[in-house]
Amino acid sequence: MATIRIADVPHPKSEYLRPNLQDGVTSSGGDGIYGRRSFSRSDASGLHDDIYNIRSRSRGPSTNRRGSRSRMSMTDREDDDPGLQTPGDFKEKQIFKGKLLLWLSYQSIGVIYGDIGTSPLYVYSSTFSSAPSRQDLIGVLSIIIWSLFMMVTVKYVMVILRADNDGEGGTFSTYSLLSRYMNITNRDPREASLVRLQRHLSGDLERAGQHVRQRLESSRFARGLLKLMGVLAVTMVMADGLLTPAQSVLGAVQGIEVVDPNISKGTVIGVTDAILVLLFVIQPLGITNITFAFAPIVIIWLGFNAVFGIYNLAKYDAGVFKAFNPGYGFEFLVRNGEQGWRMLGGILLAFTGVEALFADLGAFSRRAIQLSWLCYTFPCLLLAYIGQAAYISVHPEAYTNPFFNTAPPGTIYPALVIAILAAIVASQAIITATFQLLAQVMKLSYFPQIKVIHTSTIFHGQLYIPVANWLLMIGTILVASIYNNTTSLGNAYGVCVMFVTSFDTCMVSLAAMFVWRISPFKVILPWIIIACLDGAYLSSSLTKVPTGAWFTITLASVLAFILLLWRFGKEQQWFAEAEDRFPTSHFVTTGPDGQIRLTDRFDRIPLSTTKGFGIFFDKAGETTPIVFSQFVLKLTAMPEVIVFFHLRPLETPSVAPENRHAVSRLAIPNCYRLVVRYGYNDEIITPNLASVVADQIRRYLGEKHFNLQRHVSSDSPGTPTLENQANNTNHVTILGPTEKEVVSEEGYSEELARLEAAYAHNVLYIMGKEQMKIKEGTNYARRVLLWMFLWIRENTRNKMANLRIPTDKMVEVGFLKEI
Repeated sequence: MATIRIADVPHPKSEYLRPNLQDGVTSSGGDGIYGRRSFSRSDASGLHDDIYNIRSRSRGPSTNRRGSRSRMSMTDREDDDPGLQTPGDFKEKQIFKGKLLLWLSYQSIGVIYGDIGTSPLYVYSSTFSSAPSRQDLIGVLSIIIWSLFMMVTVKYVMVILRADNDGEGGTFSTYSLLSRYMNITNRDPREASLVRLQRHLSGDLERAGQHVRQRLESSRFARGLLKLMGVLAVTMVMADGLLTPAQSVLGAVQGIEVVDPNISKGTVIGVTDAILVLLFVIQPLGITNITFAFAPIVIIWLGFNAVFGIYNLAKYDAGVFKAFNPGYGFEFLVRNGEQGWRMLGGILLAFTGVEALFADLGAFSRRAIQLSWLCYTFPCLLLAYIGQAAYISVHPEAYTNPFFNTAPPGTIYPALVIAILAAIVASQAIITATFQLLAQVMKLSYFPQIKVIHTSTIFHGQLYIPVANWLLMIGTILVASIYNNTTSLGNAYGVCVMFVTSFDTCMVSLAAMFVWRISPFKVILPWIIIACLDGAYLSSSLTKVPTGAWFTITLASVLAFILLLWRFGKEQQWFAEAEDRFPTSHFVTTGPDGQIRLTDRFDRIPLSTTKGFGIFFDKAGETTPIVFSQFVLKLTAMPEVIVFFHLRPLETPSVAPENRHAVSRLAIPNCYRLVVRYGYNDEIITPNLASVVADQIRRYLGEKHFNLQRHVSSDSPGTPTLENQANNTNHVTILGPTEKEVVSEEGYSEELARLEAAYAHNVLYIMGKEQMKIKEGTNYARRVLLWMFLWIRENTRNKMANLRIPTDKMVEVGFLKEI
């Protein structure tokens, strides 16, 4: 493999092309890092390479594009790129009906409700510190009932699940949704066109909504706060994800003490760790396969709770039904004062896992979750808590282990078995949520790209991330071993959950105003009601910070710092790359004599042509690959036939072969762009890649020639020339509406012969390896942050050796950028 190292010293005549970054960051109306958008996203047929298809907050250079166009040689032409975007490039929400919906609802029970469904194991024991009076028990039960109704059913199941981002859930997905409807974030220029932006016109919003949106978009603090909330929500779910498996599995295994009080703590911890290892080992099987076992377990577990509840109600104290009156809950809080407020920290465990319910949305669907919650899970949980209260009202000391102590006679052993199995399943909700959230933050460049495996060809949102799985396993085992009992874990648990639910309340309220276009005056009252509930629980849970919750908050803060650091570094990288993100006509032109040379801004240096077939790789971009601009500017040479090879991953299992490739001709003679759209099960980079590329170019030339000849025959028989107005957009033939061609058999034969000769002579896979250094004069704090970013980047970037193409045909062009 050949390697070329080039120190990228800015060309004197291109200095003025650098964007004014300081002005760009503070601009409130900017449309792109590299320039203003000048087209409608829906007008894909008119998209050309000289249009800067970037959407972000910062304003790119507003000069030179018009001027540079006037300085272009009369022989220059625009790139023919109508196929860079197609409607299928955007992610679409999957809609399921009938049997598939029922099947998905069945799966969701096995994944989502394991966490919130195992709360009856420890809610009462975490709430009370001594045997409760019947009056206090009724008050706590009333708060549990109405919390499940208001916080889970109304807030999440009925409202928040509607704030999905093309089917994805979680606080960060809501932030992503807002960024599509508001100008609040930058985007990776190479991938910005894959995001459907749908910002409503100001006239479509009420006056109050217009004012609020304008204030948010123009306030750097507000934009930063929204970003911080989105990131913290992700990291807090992940931090609690270390506690959830340990909490639920320990809670179940400790039930063995009911059967054998002399069992040692070491045995309990050993069994817990073994179960946790088993849980993570089976994750590669995928959600669909896992739920074959998990869904029946959760269904039976919830059924046990419901049956136990009915039995205890019938035998002990059916009078606890009066807890449905919310007045008893308020009376409890008023009567107990500060102590009652502190007890909310235990009551909130009744709905912990609700944040995972929203985050797991991408693996299922809103209707599937609503169906499984309203029709089965919610009634079972109500019966469980009411039945336990009925038993505890007669036997107050039973609060210490409410599930096992309230089990009917003769059911303790089957209850123990199903409790342990349910506890294993309980951890699945947060594991699945972690995979979903990591995939979301990677899409918006908040985390390095790591391997993501789609585990289903039917349900596209079901994911598995190997690195996250094993790290989560190690962390969970350490937490379970160190805390070693549910009381200690309960002290650390719940704070992050309440932060996340509070963030969800704020994010979805903004989505209601700017996505659903509901008047702020109609949003404010529901927001106040839910915010008060969030605030009461959050303030109570904060009392746990000194006794254990500091751990999850600290861990979440460290993870958030890493995510924000990566995002900060990526934005600096985008700015550094701005000068290379231009159409081919910015770098290369054809003189009146037919000689290919650099443009005026690069001293019109002639370019030599080397024999061979050069394939320039680009990740997902839609302008000139940086490696090509570096290649021609520094070596003043280019291959005889050039192909810009762009990869366009789509969130679908596979792309049909006839829709996979799109070829277009660029302004440089004998230069083509090949956009490859592929699904997550498609294999694109193969040892015979060059053969596939050459075949697509060959088909493009043949079909284009055929279409032009047919056009000539139908419009002007016998006329040798024609202004081409065809716009054929099948898998290989994409004709630009402005391109002018001379139709001749000789021209076609010459192009085809040149392609065949170049391919037969030599094939080169030309890739860029971008190195970065910190600019001189950068202040110390900024230098430290950038150094950490560069270290992470160097240790996580993909290696060329991993590509399945012949290494003796690979050329790596190294270049240096300053950030």
